Amino acid sequence: MAENLKIKVTIAGRVYPLRVRDEKEEEGMRKAANKINDLVTKFEKNYAVGDKQDVLAMCALQFASLIEITTINKDEDIIKATKKLNKLNELINEHLK
Repeated sequence: MAENLKIKVTIAGRVYPLRVRDEKEEEGMRKAANKINDLVTKFEKNYAVGDKQDVLAMCALQFASLIEITTINKDEDIIKATKKLNKLNELINEHLK
């Protein structure tokens, strides 16, 4: 069994030690930390925010809302695809009669 890798990522000026399973997970963690830091910088430049916790809360909301919007869009796509497949199935059944 492979041993976990120890890494450190910096988010909003604080260092966080982490353990990851492999290089792919490490890359994902580092990319995520970079995206958070980029968003923190953007919020600090565009809004009068005095507390890092407020900025981090805004980042969390931004990322969570993206996940929720993606889920809603996927659900809508599945519903549309199901309706189309049902219609195709009806057409095939009509032609097979």
